[in-house]
Amino acid sequence: MTSQIEYDFDRYLRYDELVEWVDQLVATNPDLVAVETYGRSYEGRDLFVVTVTDASTGSHDTKPAHWIDASIHAVELTATVAACRVLQRLVDGFRAGDDTITRALRTRTFYVVPRVNPDGAEWVLADRPRFRRSSVRPWPFADAHRWPGLHEEDVDGDGRILQMRFPDPDGPWIPHPDDARVLIPVPVTGVAAGTPRYRVLDEGVIEDFDGFSVPAPRAPEGLDLNRNFPAGWGSKVNGSGDHPLSEPEIDALVRAMVARPNICGFNAFHTSGGVLLRPSSTVPDAKLPPNDLWAWKQLAAIGTELTGYPSHSLYEDFTWDTSETMSGASDDWAYEHLGVFSWTTEFWDIVHAATGHKQSTHFWYTGPTDDERLAVARWLDRLEGDDDSGFVEWYPFEHPQLGPVELGGFNHLHSWTNPPLSMLSDEVDRHADFAVAQALAAPCLHVAHTAVESVGEGTWRVTVGVANVGWLPTTVTVQAALHDLVRPIVADLEGPGVTVLDGAVRRSLGQLKGSSSVRLGAGGTPDRTTCTWLVAAAAGAEVTVTVRHQRAGTEVVTIVLGT
Repeated sequence: MTSQIEYDFDRYLRYDELVEWVDQLVATNPDLVAVETYGRSYEGRDLFVVTVTDASTGSHDTKPAHWIDASIHAVELTATVAACRVLQRLVDGFRAGDDTITRALRTRTFYVVPRVNPDGAEWVLADRPRFRRSSVRPWPFADAHRWPGLHEEDVDGDGRILQMRFPDPDGPWIPHPDDARVLIPVPVTGVAAGTPRYRVLDEGVIEDFDGFSVPAPRAPEGLDLNRNFPAGWGSKVNGSGDHPLSEPEIDALVRAMVARPNICGFNAFHTSGGVLLRPSSTVPDAKLPPNDLWAWKQLAAIGTELTGYPSHSLYEDFTWDTSETMSGASDDWAYEHLGVFSWTTEFWDIVHAATGHKQSTHFWYTGPTDDERLAVARWLDRLEGDDDSGFVEWYPFEHPQLGPVELGGFNHLHSWTNPPLSMLSDEVDRHADFAVAQALAAPCLHVAHTAVESVGEGTWRVTVGVANVGWLPTTVTVQAALHDLVRPIVADLEGPGVTVLDGAVRRSLGQLKGSSSVRLGAGGTPDRTTCTWLVAAAAGAEVTVTVRHQRAGTEVVTIVLGT
């Protein structure tokens, strides 16, 4: 018997161990958990989705579902930990009889992809790591031509990718006046003569070094799987690939989601920033359907309450230059093309951990302030044990191209990008409950009323009343309704010896509002509808009515004629 993997969500799993952990979860919970391969990565690794639902109340595809995927970007390792924590929380909560989780798994399905980009993560987690923004596929040239410039990797073989600094009288970095180990940008007015100045680069090797300039080769490092989705795709978007879905990981992911039309909500796990981000990435809130914006904000309030993360619009709050937007991303695609409410969770805000205040929403462009750099370095200094490597004292190294340099400074992977390992579990723990809350907001069909009326010898009028008992409408969003992205509710009646006299066996029931419509001023019962058949059959015959909707699920009732 193989030993069980003990995992407390306090470390990063290599691909083989991640697969083994998932298989173990499936083996010990076959009534709740299943795993399926949906494609293969560029380097040939299986891409897999984990399905969680209570199989005793129906198969996964008969229930509304919530989708989570993680780690589309190579260095964002926390995201996989968070996805695994969601899986474990669902299983543990169900086994412990948690009322909310039990209700969720009996009436909803969860689809979780723990690692969208296994190739990139393996590069980062290797004994001698290399960094890529996302995909490891050579691009834009298939011959793996290395462009001139800096390529991030572990040059001294110590298992870390740090920073490199070397003196330069014209360098743009100077020591912080309160701590010479911490380097800050040269101020607007310059510095006094004699002030030490440095060049600072990420640790790596320099291809075709000319002895003076070090370009940043955006092309090979910049192929970004989260710019390869069809929504807003463009060749001028940095790292977008050859065409929409050109990358095997994204082509497979999109096909896997489209093959699951019961998906009602979407959440992509990333780092960093400690925020919940929502579309649109390309247009202001004023151009979104007002009712969708309202619903997003209701969900955001729950997310902030449960996770402590504030919510922001990507376009309104996180876009530095609105003429150059972050298009081609998964959350925009999920909203625009599938018509579901989508989120990007950016885990971990080291500035908040060190100072108590949030990063600027333009942090990705402007970086930290001088005081924030110092505060983070000193906060990292106070960590002990395995967590004390976030800031490394500078040490000499003979670089193969640059000659004498110093290595050290921030170990970004274990400081700015991901939390120290001792904080990892706590950072991701709160987000499973937000996933459950989003799933429970989904539309959900229920046959709430049945009636049989005799209208003559062997002739009956059969009526069913169908309700959407979820918070959201069956279309989920106005976006989906406007673009006719969701098929209507249908009801089928059948039974041995039963003949439908008044038309088709299958009836289209349109779409239903959810309980959220009350907040938006709806009157009457827009969340309910009835369906009637006139049938011929003997008294005591049974008819089966099946009501189904691609998003709101399936319910079956049996009615005995004459009772």
